[in-house]
Amino acid sequence: MGECIVVKIGSSSLTSDEGGLNRNKLDFFVSELSSLKKAGYSVVLVTSGAVAAGFRALGFTSRPKLLHEKQASAAVGQALLMQAYQESFGRDGHTAAQILLTRTDFSNRRRIECALMTMEELLRQGAIPVINENDTVATDELKFGDNDMISALVANLLKAKQLIILTDTDGLYTADPRKNKDARRIERVSQISEDLMQLAGGSGSSVGTGGMRSKLEAARIAMRGGVPAFVGRAAEPGDMRLAVDDIGKGTYFETKLGNLPVKKQWLGFHSMPLGRIVVDAGAEDALRTGGKSLLPAGVAELSGDFHHGDVVEVTGLSGDTIGRGIVNYDAWQLKAVAGMNSDEVKRRIEVSRIEVIHRDEWITLK
Repeated sequence: MGECIVVKIGSSSLTSDEGGLNRNKLDFFVSELSSLKKAGYSVVLVTSGAVAAGFRALGFTSRPKLLHEKQASAAVGQALLMQAYQESFGRDGHTAAQILLTRTDFSNRRRIECALMTMEELLRQGAIPVINENDTVATDELKFGDNDMISALVANLLKAKQLIILTDTDGLYTADPRKNKDARRIERVSQISEDLMQLAGGSGSSVGTGGMRSKLEAARIAMRGGVPAFVGRAAEPGDMRLAVDDIGKGTYFETKLGNLPVKKQWLGFHSMPLGRIVVDAGAEDALRTGGKSLLPAGVAELSGDFHHGDVVEVTGLSGDTIGRGIVNYDAWQLKAVAGMNSDEVKRRIEVSRIEVIHRDEWITLK
C-alpha cells in the first residue's frame, strides 16, 4: 500500500450548471486519480454531487431548498453518482467502494475507528474508497454542510501524505480575481490567520455548498493533524499529478506538525463537548504552551451538566477556545472546588484524580 492521497471534488466540478452529472467531467477526474494510482499512490476520493446529480431526475427545476427534498434528491443522485464512478474506474481496471458518513459517525469513537479499519482494508486490497456525506439521513443540525471538512478529517485519520481539495479557481487570491485584475495568487501558506480567512468568500456555484472559506477551514484542520493540503484546480491532463509533485495550479498549505493519534483526532475534531470550562490566564498558559494538566485552582467558571469521562471545551477568560479534554469531575463537584488548591480539594470532595483534565486526555486547538 503506497502513500495515501486524499482528493476532494465538489459538486460544481462534476455537474452541469443546470444540475445533473456531467460524465465527461467525471471521467476526466477519474483518469487523473487513476494516474496517481499508476504512480504508486493509494487514493481516497471524497466526492460531492449526490443532490446535484439527482434533483432533476425527480423533476425539480433547480437545487431544492427543503431538507426532505434534498434528501430525496440525494437518494436518487447517490446511486447515479456511484454507478458513474464504478463504470469509469472499472474502465481503468480499478474497483470503487462506496462509504457514506455522517457527523454522528465521526463523533462516536468506536464507529469512526471501524470506518478507519474499513478504509485501510480497502486500500490494502487496491480499491478506491469513494466517500460522501450520507445526505439521505443527515439532518441540517448534524450535517457538515460540505465535504471539505470530511476530506480533512479523513486525511487526518489515514495520516495521508497530502490532502487535495479541487475547486474552480486556481488557489487563494489576495482579492477576488473575477473582480480585481490586481489580485495575486498566494502560493504558500504556513499559518492560516484570521486575516487570511477574511480573504475567503462564500459559495461560488448554484449547485455546490462549499466556498473558499470552508476550504481554508478544512486546510487548517488537516495542517493541525500533520497533513499538508493543496487547494486549487485540475483542468488539464496531468494537473493532479502536478499538485502532488508540489507544482500544481493552486495554493499549498504547509505544516511542520506530526500526525495526531486517532484518539487525539477524535477528541479535537470529532467529539461533542458536553460542557465548557473557563480557565484563568495562568492555567491557559500552562495548557497552551506548558504541556501541563488542568488543576481545579485554574478553573474560573464552568457551564453544562457534564460528568466524569465526558468531553468539555476549555476557553480562556476572553472566551476564545483553547482546546478540549476529557474531564475527571462531575459538574457539581467542579463547581464546589473551582479555584481551590489541590490540598483543599482533597479535603472537600473525593475524586479518582486531582487533575480536572490530565494532559494525556487533552488537545490544544489554538
